[in-house]
Amino acid sequence: MKKKVLIVIANYYGHISTSLSADAQVALDYAKIKYSIKEVPGVFEIPVVISRNIKKYDGFIALGCVIKGETPHFDYLSKTTFDGLMKLSIENKKPIGNGIITVLNKEQAYARMGDAERPKRLSKEKGKGEEAAKAVIAVLSQ
Repeated sequence: MKKKVLIVIANYYGHISTSLSADAQVALDYAKIKYSIKEVPGVFEIPVVISRNIKKYDGFIALGCVIKGETPHFDYLSKTTFDGLMKLSIENKKPIGNGIITVLNKEQAYARMGDAERPKRLSKEKGKGEEAAKAVIAVLSQ
């Protein structure tokens, strides 16, 4: 049976999300896994979209970026989003690769997002999008 994965991308930081998605797609293409992509405004909306699509796909990849500001919003947003993803994964027994970057500044985000411009091969320098995809691929192959 052919596996299907849904990539859910928070496009609040568009350039970062695009790179994360490109790296995830490279890994899925390499593994010959079919995928679809849905975009949401921010990471907080990712669990809702996954929940709405939980029966249609075998696995999910959550991608986005949260950069810490001067308020505790970063902490609440990150924790509730991550808790929501974990709850969905466990309750539905489906893998959700967490490729949401939580960083203090854009420089840290750029360092973790990988390089979407590299050749269409997997390298030892994995970005967070590729790591999330590989985690889902590993669980789906068990």
